[in-house]
Amino acid sequence: MEVVVQGESSDVSSKYTLNPSRICNEDILLCVDVDVESLVEMKSTGSNGRPLTRLDSIKQAILMKEFSSEVESAVAAVMGLSATSSCGPADLTSLFQIASHEAKKSRAQNRIFRVILIYCRSSAKPHHQWPINRKLFTLDVIYLHDKPGPDNCPQEVYDALVESLEHVSEYEGYIHESGQGLARVLYRHMCVLLSHPQQRCPQEYVDIPKSLTKKLPASETMPCDDSVPVSSQ
Repeated sequence: MEVVVQGESSDVSSKYTLNPSRICNEDILLCVDVDVESLVEMKSTGSNGRPLTRLDSIKQAILMKEFSSEVESAVAAVMGLSATSSCGPADLTSLFQIASHEAKKSRAQNRIFRVILIYCRSSAKPHHQWPINRKLFTLDVIYLHDKPGPDNCPQEVYDALVESLEHVSEYEGYIHESGQGLARVLYRHMCVLLSHPQQRCPQEYVDIPKSLTKKLPASETMPCDDSVPVSSQ
């Protein structure tokens, strides 16, 4: 594609070429942290009037996605997720090994591979042992966390997740966090992750989704929750 740009103050025009690029189809691996912290109740309620747990909301958010193959088995796997005990240390190495193996199969079919990790622990910082130059897939993360406390360190966990994302991602990976306990925030984050990794801008330039509510003057603004944000800096 050739584009001609005409200057405003002169007759000189410049021309540049946009090189064509191929957008590959992708395969996605969804990984849900089913530690006991995924059973924390959120501020949202289900159709039965009972509070939703993080795991309940995660299942709903995943099922919002349109599966293009093996739909019935995917839905059954999601609905069968459960958490009954602590999962121990949060070692992501095994996840990366599986993703790397599957990514090679995807590449053989001219496809790319992506992992979406939904992490729920505020008390366990994830770690991994992975070569810095082995970037075969893209990692996205949604982090649902508690407030900081004697047994919780959400900021350290968030920083570790950011490091992991940057360490392994082939294309632009996104990370979203929420300590608000609102299911709709999780759904918004999942919708943003529908964006294809090869068509993304850096996350710092993403300004969606935009609120549809009218912005109140600063003097009239009321806090909507008592959550403690985790810094992305």
